[in-house]
Amino acid sequence: MAVMIFLLLGSSVLLQVFSWLWYSDCLDELETKVETFAKRHILIKPFHFLQLGVYLRYAGVIEISTKHFRRKTNSFAEGVAVYLNHDLQMLRLFEAFSESTPQLTLMMSIILQRGELELITGLKILTSAAAIASTVAMYHRSMRAFLQEKRKMSWISTGVYFLWNLLLIIPRVSALALFCSVLPCYIIAHFLSLWMLLVLGAWSQKTNLMEHSGWEWFYRATVGLVWYFSWFNISTGSIKLKTVLYYCVMGLDTLMLLGFWWWKVFEYTGCWSSLNPYIVIPILLGLYISGIMLKIIYYRWFHPNCDEQTLAIPSEEQIDRQAAALNDDETDSLEASPKARAAVPAQPVTGILKRGRAMAANFYH
Repeated sequence: MAVMIFLLLGSSVLLQVFSWLWYSDCLDELETKVETFAKRHILIKPFHFLQLGVYLRYAGVIEISTKHFRRKTNSFAEGVAVYLNHDLQMLRLFEAFSESTPQLTLMMSIILQRGELELITGLKILTSAAAIASTVAMYHRSMRAFLQEKRKMSWISTGVYFLWNLLLIIPRVSALALFCSVLPCYIIAHFLSLWMLLVLGAWSQKTNLMEHSGWEWFYRATVGLVWYFSWFNISTGSIKLKTVLYYCVMGLDTLMLLGFWWWKVFEYTGCWSSLNPYIVIPILLGLYISGIMLKIIYYRWFHPNCDEQTLAIPSEEQIDRQAAALNDDETDSLEASPKARAAVPAQPVTGILKRGRAMAANFYH
């Protein structure tokens, strides 16, 4: 119970810190009334302290989407919603690998220790793994908004993306749970040692997502947590070399975890008669290899390769114009004069626009 509470609180604090940092980068450029109201009444900090900052973001997305639907405005309002939704999807991705996946590993290890693995329990575990893979797939769907219309990704590509993530998440979580079930005192040492290596790997890719260099290390530490369970591209450059290196390291680590479990099974064979290592290990390795093969198929036939210049990303000038119109009930940006629109000065790309552009460029590279 203590570990479960720690995971819940730790994940919630992680999300609130990211949400507050992203708000603090653009407090003078909030796009929605609900967020502007919270800022005007100095409520943004209390909201995040009470672990409610993410819900403020949901309210902002709902407001923008509702106004876009009611007014039938042009694509600028839709562009605002794209960026707001992208931040939400990133937070949900972080939540999936800081809360849901560790919880699933913990529950599986307890079930294995108690010898309560039954068909219905297996279905529940599979459902939980599918929910985690669905979160990753929804991040994939949110990225399609940055593509030009003729290059939109289909639901088939999302299905393939979901499936290869599921096939890779299941053996990884299972190997961790099996190891934890026989050597629970060593799982923390394993996590810390591998996590530090992964953080150094994130640092070597010279990420530049946060506005301040100090908080960039916080982002890299979170990426290391995500990488402990699943791949997440954080920079441009040759994705083949990075993914091959990552899956080689994680594959060897998974084999090591299964090897330790196998050793303890033979040492205490009377306690583990329900799981046969000669069946479990080949199945998990088969799923892992199948997931890698399906990922290769996805990147070969379903993933559009684009650079940042070809992505259909609304400019900050367009976002600023539409945000001003959405915050003024008596003004419609479509009716604004060309001279007034031209008077809006171009601003450097920062905050929410910088994150959206950077992550889209990383995802489609």
